Amino acid sequence: MHAKTSSAASSAAQAASASQGSYRTLWRWHFYAGLFVMPFLIVLAITGTIYCFQPQIEPLLYRQQMVVAPRTTPRLPPDQLMHDARAAVPHGAVISTVHVLDDPSRSAEFVFKLPSGEKESVYLNPYTGAVLGTLSVENRFIQLDRMVHRKLLLGKAGELLMELAACWTLVMIGTGVALWWPRTKTTARDALLPRLSLTGRPLWKNVHAVMGIWLAFGALFFVVTGLPWSGSWGKNFNALATSANIGTPAGAWGGLPLQSSVPGKASVATASNNAGEHRHDAGNGDSMPGMVMSDLPLTQTPWAVTNAAVPESHAAEGARLPLQRVMDIAASLGVGSGYEIVVPSTATGVYTVSWFPADPKLERTLYVDQYSGAVLKDIRYRDYGAVAQAVSYGTSLHMGRYFGFWNQLACASISLSLAAMAVTGFVMWWKRRPQRTLGAPARERLAPPMRAWKTGLALLGIVFPLMGLTMLAVWLMDRLMFDRAFRRIAS
Repeated sequence: MHAKTSSAASSAAQAASASQGSYRTLWRWHFYAGLFVMPFLIVLAITGTIYCFQPQIEPLLYRQQMVVAPRTTPRLPPDQLMHDARAAVPHGAVISTVHVLDDPSRSAEFVFKLPSGEKESVYLNPYTGAVLGTLSVENRFIQLDRMVHRKLLLGKAGELLMELAACWTLVMIGTGVALWWPRTKTTARDALLPRLSLTGRPLWKNVHAVMGIWLAFGALFFVVTGLPWSGSWGKNFNALATSANIGTPAGAWGGLPLQSSVPGKASVATASNNAGEHRHDAGNGDSMPGMVMSDLPLTQTPWAVTNAAVPESHAAEGARLPLQRVMDIAASLGVGSGYEIVVPSTATGVYTVSWFPADPKLERTLYVDQYSGAVLKDIRYRDYGAVAQAVSYGTSLHMGRYFGFWNQLACASISLSLAAMAVTGFVMWWKRRPQRTLGAPARERLAPPMRAWKTGLALLGIVFPLMGLTMLAVWLMDRLMFDRAFRRIAS
């Protein structure tokens, strides 16, 4: 009997030791992930919240340029407004983009590329043609906020850093949920509501854990919906989805001709289409070499078409279509308020109409021949693959657009709460920090295998290669530092 009791006690002790070892290992990885992610999380939370409220912020910041008194009189023709806007920019400036908005209280906006290479918006009163002012496109507050959110104003290096931070957030979420998971019998109230009767560091730890579990899904949603737009992984994912016909499959745009022809001559593309050959491969000359949607001067482009090739017009003698005609074509095809028109800058360019509304099902991309008005391509939501459709919905929700103000409020609440999580994590570390060391949780020398967690991390490293390299670097540094410290203690 004594032997059985002793054996049971030994098994219980081993189980407790294994559990403690697993907990400390998870805590250690949570610490490293949080240490890296925390500053980026605060930046993402603040800049994301600001960008979410762009529709309200910009008219307040730039009221003089953007807001006009509504009138019952009709607006001036858009071509006349564009002519008046051209007179307000330096000689040599080229019209780039036209913003089309039906709001009677908003000004007309035309974007020009200046001789210096910078882009400048010119705002006019649509009822009188009076120039209300100009704004630098690159230096507008919201654009700077967006660039901080995406790449910390550091170019490609900043873009990769933000991508890494998003990937490591996945590790932080996974280890955080595992650390919160109750190991003993407890009530739902204690697990899901903060125990405010605690004091000191235990209170901070409890608040941090409870907030974390409530925010885990929101944080995961932000990461998953943001990564498709990242500079490295997002572009590769877009290309993979397109090639697998789950993004924007080639040839999904119907049988309209991809090229116009010189007036009086039959179009080869049209003849092929009449014969039932709806071919859209790269060899038929349907796009300008290297020109894709992400190269165009658009404020925003639907994810599904960022890598879509832009078709071209055949150079032809004759006048370019007036802007009003392009707007009439867009309206006849159901394109609503709030879209952009990229004005062709070459004889073979096309008018590009990009509509990126709050409802993803209404997203639209049109390419209109600048001479004949023929619609060369008409890309709709129904043409997207399953992945691209899901990304479109995720993007709209991520940006706080899908269900209006309440979507904005939900996104802001989650973002700012995540920033608060970063602050509580810092306070917890500060309260227990040792002198002259980083203060990472101690690692058990004989930690349990934890095969499921290692498999999960390995899969994350494969799916996100950049993250995999940094995980390997952290693991090697941790092993080397730990073993060196252990040898010093042992000697």
